[in-house]
Amino acid sequence: MPTKAFVLIETAVGKTRDVAGSLESLGAMDSVDVVTGPYDIIAVVSASDLSSVGDSVATNVHSIEGVVRTVTCLSVEV
Repeated sequence: MPTKAFVLIETAVGKTRDVAGSLESLGAMDSVDVVTGPYDIIAVVSASDLSSVGDSVATNVHSIEGVVRTVTCLSVEV
């Protein structure tokens, strides 16, 4: 079963659309949604394991100009 995570992304003022567009063009995210509240974007990423999720966030998300901060929330089964 793949590892799934929700990536909460805070962007610089005026950069939300640019960041969302960059995330969508990567194809590495399952979904990218612009939201209201303390975060500007919630992206969903799935990978084969936790390490791959971390690599995807560090490589694909953190490298985008306009990303200020992220919080990655792992989905768990209960």
